[in-house]
Amino acid sequence: MGRAGGPLLLLGADGQLGREVQGLAAARGLALTALARRDLDITRRDAVMKAVGEGYATVINAAAYTAVDKAESEESLALSVNRDGAGFVAEACHGSGAALIHISTDYVFDGLKGAPYREDDPVHPLGVYGRSKEAGEAAVRAACTGHVILRTSWVFGAAGANFVKTMLRLGGERAEMSIVADQYGCPTPAAALAAALLAVAEKLGPASYGTYHCAGAARTSWYDFARAIFAGQETLTGRAGPQVHPIATADYPTAARRPMDSTLDSSLFQATFGQGPIDWRGGLQDVLRDLLVRQEQGER
Repeated sequence: MGRAGGPLLLLGADGQLGREVQGLAAARGLALTALARRDLDITRRDAVMKAVGEGYATVINAAAYTAVDKAESEESLALSVNRDGAGFVAEACHGSGAALIHISTDYVFDGLKGAPYREDDPVHPLGVYGRSKEAGEAAVRAACTGHVILRTSWVFGAAGANFVKTMLRLGGERAEMSIVADQYGCPTPAAALAAALLAVAEKLGPASYGTYHCAGAARTSWYDFARAIFAGQETLTGRAGPQVHPIATADYPTAARRPMDSTLDSSLFQATFGQGPIDWRGGLQDVLRDLLVRQEQGER
């Protein structure tokens, strides 16, 4: 099942990760078919079966419902995409002989371990989003032997909606900001994650099937992540960001509970696929350079 190096199908092509995968695949001259949400609704089983049954070696499923707080009031929608849709994609891959690379999340964990999470640690999601993604993992495992599930965290890039772009927008509107300082995780540049996905696709085979963690190498808090964003902005533009104050999770209530420390141990992924640690700080500078230069050009 799956032919490493063969034609690829990307689902969720309009998301921040999907856009990075498309750009990198094009730069490398890889055969990639990219389908956005408007092209394929993965909750429609018949449509998924038809789209996947086209002779692809590997399918990358980056399509997902990712609105963590809204999921608390849209559970059926989150499950239809993240559980049922993932299962349909896996079923279609099994039927067509394609291997599946499926993106999952650190939110399958409760954040209470007190050490970086390994792939075999018990899952215990705290909210609807995490439960829907965990259910999607189970659906993939049940339907398609030839799979890689790649858990990642705190993804950011120049495209799509993410923490970096939110901070830059709010920082331009406010003189002071309060950011949660007691939740920890691993920021992951979308560009680095895209490169990791293509590395998996190139080496995919029965010996490498399974679940892996792939995230930035250095643990940080949302507060320190925000400070790094504004420090990078000042370095690149000379414009100081807002004054950032640390606050506790208890002082910033949200609809969904989030894991307090969902740091992922990515060593198994690195050893299996020959990848080095992901430098999220370097990736952040690349994203900031892209966003801020584009912004300045737009202001001229």
